[in-house]
Amino acid sequence: MRIRRMTVIGLALAMVLAQGQAIGAPPAPGAPNFPFPRHETYAEGTIRPNHRSQAQQDNDVRATYARWKTRYLVRVPGAGVPRYRVAFGLPNTPAHDVTVSEGQGYGMLIAVTMAGQDPKAKEVFDGLWRFSRDHPSVIDKRLMAWRIPNGDSAADSAFDGDADIAMALSMANAQWGSGGNVNYLAGARRVLAGISESTIGPDSNLPTLGDWVDAGGPKYNQYTPRSSDFMPLWFKQYGLVARPARWAKVVRATDHVIAQMQAEFSPKTGLLPDFIEPKSASNHTPKPARPNFLEDSTDGAYYYNAGRDPWRIGIDGLLTGDKQSLASAAKISRWARKSTGGDPSRLKGGYELDGTPLPGSDYFSIFFAAPIGVAAMTVPSQQAWLNDLYDSVRGVSEGYYEDSVALLSMLVMTGNFWVRD
Repeated sequence: MRIRRMTVIGLALAMVLAQGQAIGAPPAPGAPNFPFPRHETYAEGTIRPNHRSQAQQDNDVRATYARWKTRYLVRVPGAGVPRYRVAFGLPNTPAHDVTVSEGQGYGMLIAVTMAGQDPKAKEVFDGLWRFSRDHPSVIDKRLMAWRIPNGDSAADSAFDGDADIAMALSMANAQWGSGGNVNYLAGARRVLAGISESTIGPDSNLPTLGDWVDAGGPKYNQYTPRSSDFMPLWFKQYGLVARPARWAKVVRATDHVIAQMQAEFSPKTGLLPDFIEPKSASNHTPKPARPNFLEDSTDGAYYYNAGRDPWRIGIDGLLTGDKQSLASAAKISRWARKSTGGDPSRLKGGYELDGTPLPGSDYFSIFFAAPIGVAAMTVPSQQAWLNDLYDSVRGVSEGYYEDSVALLSMLVMTGNFWVRD
């Protein structure tokens, strides 16, 4: 039973959870319930690349995964029980010695999805999870420190890493069950409790930047989210694991902000900014963040955070049929096709919300193309555009961040990403 609209199925699963029972039939020892390749059927009216056979697409993912694993997956030396981490950069670079919680979440999502293809997927997944537990945030120990090795400013949490870790644990419970060496369901609930209590605004119901944020702070607070932390499918899934009413509020709050931002600031493009802040201390209506709000002069633009939005929002529409998510993702894809004349190589490395390319953005990156490929799946008339986006991404490697997002997007485009049957 595939989750399409969170109605009868969602209620039934919530009732099971309320009775303290794990979801999913117990798998054979060590065997995945949902092995790669999956070949999911997504929401009615959506499309998939059709210029390459399913077998070719599956092989594309296999090749991309093998390259990603060779370059970025690191077994931690000296650990008795295996620990793994995702390197922040290519081998033989200083960044290869660094791991961020975001990468650990990506790795866990990838490992649980590639089970069946990779005989070590469960070992890798468990090792990634153990590494995250070895490096908790100094503020809420249920969450992960955002950067390893860390200084004082890097020992607290970042929302997206923990959010992906929680989602991956929920998927692992379905994939392998929670009766083995790792209780994935208990782990998911523990991380979700930390996320809910330390990184969701008590009044806004929006994700905060991390557990270091004071909900009532003067600059960073419960009304200053990162748009790429809007993960409607993830939040719906959380509600099947714990506190459904709580996560339903988060879904509504983030949907509302997405709709407001697209209507007021990007009616022609659908683009969202990297960061959002309220219009004033007393007016919590969202607006694009000012330059250098947190990271750079591009904080109010569509750049290297918001570039994930078409994937984060589009995947919800594809797997649940959510009409707002389908429409929001479709708006971005329609603009992107029009602005490039249907040529993915003309996509730029960042935009103002009105579609004006950012200074210095005259280059192509799979980081921007791959998520827009997911968004293109929501527009049935864009088959050629989707096919071309897919071709622009497959077989291309750029770096840890770009390659990880591209692999996750390819899993969706090839029909190989699932949540729970």
